[in-house]
Amino acid sequence: MDLMHHSSSFLLPTIPPDPHHCPSLTYALVLLNQSLPRFTPLLWKHGQLRLCADGGANRLYDEMPLLFPLEDASDVRCRYKPDVIKGDMDSIRTEVLDFYMSLGTKIIDKSHDQDTTDLHKCVTYIRDVAPNLDKSNLCILVAGALGGRFDHEMGNLNVICRFSSLRIVLLSDDSLIHLLPRTHRHEIHIQTSVEGPHCGLIPLGMPSRSSTTTGLQWDLNNTEMRFGGLISTSNIVTGDKVTVQSDSDLLWTISIKKL
Repeated sequence: MDLMHHSSSFLLPTIPPDPHHCPSLTYALVLLNQSLPRFTPLLWKHGQLRLCADGGANRLYDEMPLLFPLEDASDVRCRYKPDVIKGDMDSIRTEVLDFYMSLGTKIIDKSHDQDTTDLHKCVTYIRDVAPNLDKSNLCILVAGALGGRFDHEMGNLNVICRFSSLRIVLLSDDSLIHLLPRTHRHEIHIQTSVEGPHCGLIPLGMPSRSSTTTGLQWDLNNTEMRFGGLISTSNIVTGDKVTVQSDSDLLWTISIKKL
């Protein structure tokens, strides 16, 4: 079984060279209609493609200037112009849409599609359409994916399960979540300056008959996990590396430090 490496180095000001000589990741950023994390400008810097999912454009327009209180709001808005706004367009305000259209942002109206979420629509664009983007080692960062309405959170979790072959990281101000596919062994490199120590491993979609870890305060050893039984929440990382192997897809979540 192949080994898959994971790192939250996108939370660092400069992404260091990979010590395991893995190819560098190409980052795309999606902003959802939820409060922007305080580190959104950092994610923006790392992203080679930036999208707003419908009302995420309102958040960018309203909240990004608040992260630069000493600058003129219009200057900040012009500097942080999304490449694409895509969704069913039921949330974006008219003045926000007009503003970004005037700056040249591509607008993709999918109001006819009510069977997929706006995040799903953005992920399909990144995967299938986006030009000039190296997709061989793609990682999609999703800001504003956690918190707010629970049904929206569940919809976002469903997206990372539906696109299990893609690296997709859901982010809020407090934590991140991504999928650990059962098709691989996993090595998670903890960026201790910006994340941890609280973490969790959660089976999603089906029980795990056997999960094994190293690097946690309460490691799993061929442990069964299922809803209604044991799931590994409120665990703690003990060092800078965690390993995971399971017969089921697992969600990995870890806290993000407030610096």
